[in-house]
Amino acid sequence: MLRLLNIELQKLRYNRAAKVISIIYFLLITFIALIASIEFNFGDFHFRVADQGIFNFPFIWHFNTYMAAILKLFLAIVIVSMMSNEYSYRTLKQNLIDGLSKKEFLLSKFLTVLLFSAISTVFIFGVSLILGLIFSDYNEIGIIFSGMEYIGAYFIKLVAFFSFCLFLGVLVKRSAFALGFLIVWQIVEWLFYGLMKWQFFKDTDVADNVAQFFPLNAMANLIKEPISRLGAIQSAANQLGESFTKDYHVSMLNIFIVLVWTSLFLYWSYAILKKRDL
Repeated sequence: MLRLLNIELQKLRYNRAAKVISIIYFLLITFIALIASIEFNFGDFHFRVADQGIFNFPFIWHFNTYMAAILKLFLAIVIVSMMSNEYSYRTLKQNLIDGLSKKEFLLSKFLTVLLFSAISTVFIFGVSLILGLIFSDYNEIGIIFSGMEYIGAYFIKLVAFFSFCLFLGVLVKRSAFALGFLIVWQIVEWLFYGLMKWQFFKDTDVADNVAQFFPLNAMANLIKEPISRLGAIQSAANQLGESFTKDYHVSMLNIFIVLVWTSLFLYWSYAILKKRDL
């Protein structure tokens, strides 16, 4: 395992673009956190996002993982290029000549996916913990470490998304086309959902029940938007006679669906590599 991972890390070590994109990704996460903690002064009006409760435990775990997940496309570029470069520079063929099996080759890529996901998860955990300890109104141990389900969901979400990107890299071979395919896939999911929601199954839950099995939608459902959980939003809604009944918890069904898709992406990647003449 370590030997396979070391092979991939050696390749990434000399990939300047991958290093730059990865650094930008982690800097952006830190930058978002810093912006949220800055106080903005407009005459007599003072505003700081942190004062709105977004850094309160346990809400911070939900908010930060949701925001960080939006930026995962940066690391997706690294994953896709990591695979497409194997074809462009013919290193895949060289690895196989050197004795690496196709199964081991794919395993080395997946280990890299796990490593990237783990590093990102540990990073967002550390940033969230530090910000929470500084700004949260609740510092009891029991409250601090409640809501940790979002950290686990974040890790699963990254692994699934990067596995999908790995599959697209194997399937399409070219980084730009693979990323384009990813965008098209998302649009297709939205179109299917829209047709079901407003054309075929109006005023029913059929569209939502079906759409939860779409791969990208299933990943998105792991961590639902947190903004409507804020007290200010809830109060404003109550004043307007509205109420939110949304379930913000991480669903075990969603986790199962995402894990199934992750397994399928890896299986399809191996099947393509096994049959393809390299």
